[in-house]
Amino acid sequence: MNRTALGFPAQPADRASAARGLPDAVDPAARFRALARQVRGMGLLDRTPTYYRVKISLTILAFFAGWALLVIAGNSWAALAVAPLVGVMSTQLGFIGHDAGHNQVFGTRRRNRLLGLTVGNALIGLSFGWWVPKHSAHHAHPNEMGRDPDIGEGSLLPSSDAPGHGPGAVPSWLARWQAPLFFPLMLLRSGGMHVLGIKRLAGRRDRASAVEALLIVLHAALYLTVVLWVLSPLKALAFVAMQQAVFSVYLGISFAPNHKGMPIIEPATAAGFAHRQVVTARNIRGGRLTTFMLGGLNYQIEHHLFPSMPRPNLRRAQGLVRDFCAAADLGYSEESFVGSFRLIIHHLSDTGAATGRRTD
Repeated sequence: MNRTALGFPAQPADRASAARGLPDAVDPAARFRALARQVRGMGLLDRTPTYYRVKISLTILAFFAGWALLVIAGNSWAALAVAPLVGVMSTQLGFIGHDAGHNQVFGTRRRNRLLGLTVGNALIGLSFGWWVPKHSAHHAHPNEMGRDPDIGEGSLLPSSDAPGHGPGAVPSWLARWQAPLFFPLMLLRSGGMHVLGIKRLAGRRDRASAVEALLIVLHAALYLTVVLWVLSPLKALAFVAMQQAVFSVYLGISFAPNHKGMPIIEPATAAGFAHRQVVTARNIRGGRLTTFMLGGLNYQIEHHLFPSMPRPNLRRAQGLVRDFCAAADLGYSEESFVGSFRLIIHHLSDTGAATGRRTD
């Protein structure tokens, strides 16, 4: 119920809502419809071609510059210093693929898909066609048991939030030690994504999957050809391990703060769209550097409410969304980057201890 209706003086969010013509009752659905009209009216859902033209060009240029530096460095251990750069730029390309998957870049799905296949399958070797429906399911049912694949398939640990964590000694052991294993197992994230994507493609026989598979094979062939042409086998193995480790950990620390340790929604829970998106998401405080390093995922609440909103517009929408959350009594979780991981580790420690007590 609205605070004013209960006799309390109007709060800043209430006054702001009244000034913008938002519904007076604390009704998240009605308030969200009004917010969506305002966001659309301000042009925050419009495409930003100049931003993405520059962003994509510079990111791809930096990615290939890393490979050029490897060739220049030649067959020496110093060439391993290039591996982190290639890993970082692979993740930055992944952020572009993420935006393409949400149709943020171009006005048509076909052009966004072509971009996603280029940066995902061809340049970094991840199946765009596997990732898009998986990520769409996450957005439709964030942190919902049995429906969000990010707390099911693709998780390297048994879900810390799932009761019981599944049968068997190994899952129980992993669940118990999930806090100390959290960062080490991030090293396996990209490998798991490669395997799951290839497994999905192998199980399909349609033309789209064949094109995806061809692009991934092309990526693998070019990747290994360059590395083995420049480096001896031992150095090549070290380069691949380091590049994939940086890529994997960078992906992990970019996505983990967004939902890990946030409330879990039980199956068949009656909750509206705005409620589900806001209470399960966490923003990361910071300026333009944070946005660059996290690919805009630091505005997770805004992104979940408006998935097709182009990355540069998320910052402009933040004030509106924060007011909406306050007026609708939804809360607005926002932490520092380090603070978010402190909360995650604390959460994993608690759930791991609870698992230990259940299995002892």
